[in-house]
Amino acid sequence: MTLQRSRIYGLDTLRALAIILVFMSHYTSFVTDKPIFGFLGEIGWSGVDLFFALSGYLIGNQIFSAMRGEQRGEGRFSLMRFYARRFLRTLPNFYVVLALYALWPWFRAGGELPPLWKFLTFTQNINLRAGTPFSHAWSLSVEEQFYMLLPALALLVAAFRITPRAPLALAWLLVAASVVGGMLVRDHMWARYDATHDGFQYYALIYYSSLCRFDELVAGVALALVKNFHPALWTRLTSYGNRMLAAGLALLAAIWYPFVQDHYSHAMTVFGYPVLALSFSLLLLAALSPGSLLREVRVPGAGSIALWSYAIYLSHKQICILLGRALKEWGMDTSAGSSVLIISAASLLGGWLLYQLVETPFMRLRERYLPGNLEFSASRSRQTAPASIPGTP
Repeated sequence: MTLQRSRIYGLDTLRALAIILVFMSHYTSFVTDKPIFGFLGEIGWSGVDLFFALSGYLIGNQIFSAMRGEQRGEGRFSLMRFYARRFLRTLPNFYVVLALYALWPWFRAGGELPPLWKFLTFTQNINLRAGTPFSHAWSLSVEEQFYMLLPALALLVAAFRITPRAPLALAWLLVAASVVGGMLVRDHMWARYDATHDGFQYYALIYYSSLCRFDELVAGVALALVKNFHPALWTRLTSYGNRMLAAGLALLAAIWYPFVQDHYSHAMTVFGYPVLALSFSLLLLAALSPGSLLREVRVPGAGSIALWSYAIYLSHKQICILLGRALKEWGMDTSAGSSVLIISAASLLGGWLLYQLVETPFMRLRERYLPGNLEFSASRSRQTAPASIPGTP
């Protein structure tokens, strides 16, 4: 059995861009102190935010399309099936990499791993110290918390039927409240703890915090709401795909520059992340718009990198650190192009191996036994289960 899946080139391009940005950021921070990637190395951390936006849309779209299918009598949306599908997608890779950190001291380069229970409960991002082994799993903690909360919250909102349109109005109210709430929490944390004077404190209290870092996830959910419940508006928006692309790139450039100049300032802390979320939402719209350049142009290699991106994300940082140290011991300059090429290739290879040996078998199990989020009665054939959304994380 092979995993055959139609893919949207625009989503592949964005996912590949996200992991490349993260790689450049980690290379700059942990392998060499020279700005070999220039501006992109300094802003590469925002690749995580792009991953958040993609996840918010794709997971939101899965949930909302399944709930609409339930309304049409196609089956019953099952929380257990949703959670099982999510766990089969995210946990095997994570557990394998976590085991390497926990059981192999050489792999964690002598660093002290945070308590194992924090990883297993996906609370590792709470009060996390920057630079600890496997610290980049903080983003997975945020996403897993999001995966657990969103479907249950969606079902609660759907049950709010004072009027026919009350659930939809409540959903949009929650989206707006989430954006405003995130800004208020960041404002409070920044002012109370004066986090801008201590980069490590800023990361622990704001950057890694779930309450402070869900802007892009919410933005992605908002796009999924428009697609599923405002089809006329969705059609109109996606008819301007190239304009959305231009606007997204312009806004991204406009917000990237002040982030690089003063990431820890009050203004960027409170308002920068919502603007970043809006810029990525515009790029997502362009990626989903028929006829747009971002959707139609196939970037060579982007599809493969996108497919392996989750595995690369989990494994690449430590590969960079360990191989970078080895190259330095061998007298090689880690800022040279040859070193970048060697470490990049090793990171791709590590991600590909993790994808092939761990992720793919579990995805095959998922497609065989849990092909969708709808639960069918005995009288209905499983063959009618809706196909997975192209580019699903």
